[in-house]
Amino acid sequence: MADLLTRSLDRGALAFLAALAAIGILVPVLNLTVPESSPFYLSSYFVALFGKYLCFALLALSIDLIWGYCGILSLGHGAFFALGGYAMGFFRNNLGFGGNNGLTDFKDILGFNVQAPGTRAALFAASMLALMLGFVICRIVVSSKFGKVLVAIRDAEARTRFLGYRVEAYKLLVFTLSACMAGVAGALYVPQVGIINPSEFSPGNSIEAVIWVAVGGRGTLTGAVLGAVLVNYGKTYFTSGVLAPYWLFVLGGLFVAVTLLLPRGVVGTIHHHWREWRERRRLAAGVSYAAPRPAE
Repeated sequence: MADLLTRSLDRGALAFLAALAAIGILVPVLNLTVPESSPFYLSSYFVALFGKYLCFALLALSIDLIWGYCGILSLGHGAFFALGGYAMGFFRNNLGFGGNNGLTDFKDILGFNVQAPGTRAALFAASMLALMLGFVICRIVVSSKFGKVLVAIRDAEARTRFLGYRVEAYKLLVFTLSACMAGVAGALYVPQVGIINPSEFSPGNSIEAVIWVAVGGRGTLTGAVLGAVLVNYGKTYFTSGVLAPYWLFVLGGLFVAVTLLLPRGVVGTIHHHWREWRERRRLAAGVSYAAPRPAE
């Protein structure tokens, strides 16, 4: 197991996990221990807001696992996210589904008040832990032989089937894992926002989640996480005040711009240029080393 983790987590992945761990510790500490008069104080609203972003990031990660590495474009993954949220609401009440209003007025979880700063901080930390665990699981999957078969299915499904692989079994397994991750994200989302209703099942939510992955970088994992956080931060900004009616236009324009200008997404483009730069540097070093010394 340790050897598998070592092979799966390179320096970039470890740095990303370290950054997530630092944020997961720092945010609750600044919320619970720093006085409100301090410029470093983080309000409970901020903790809940970014806890919600972490849940969206886990959802994006689940989509990137199947779309970026297996070629399965799911435009209904928001349903698993919503089912996870409703499952959390089965856990705490026996009042039914609540009709069009959904499940509302979440006041406690496991006996703790969800509005209390300590509970919000704990939910934030749990969301960060779930995101880190999901990232590690995805890295292990895509770095293994199983992941190489997934990429083969994505790039040449018929050829992979001809080589004797049971393509349907691989697709079913990775899709089930992805759906479970989306469900966990939905379960953590509900107590932090306090409501879950049927609108979470809308196709628009699933399509928006696909846009997060496309913006961040399909097939990069880290890009899916960063794309979800950045796009939802922009959504929070643009849906307040006079800019609210134009958010969908901004989102659509962002998707078109990324598709035309950055088809690999933000992180994917950075990775591509970084690899090109390293390759040019390696070739230059090889040529320099192989070049004959000038005559004396």
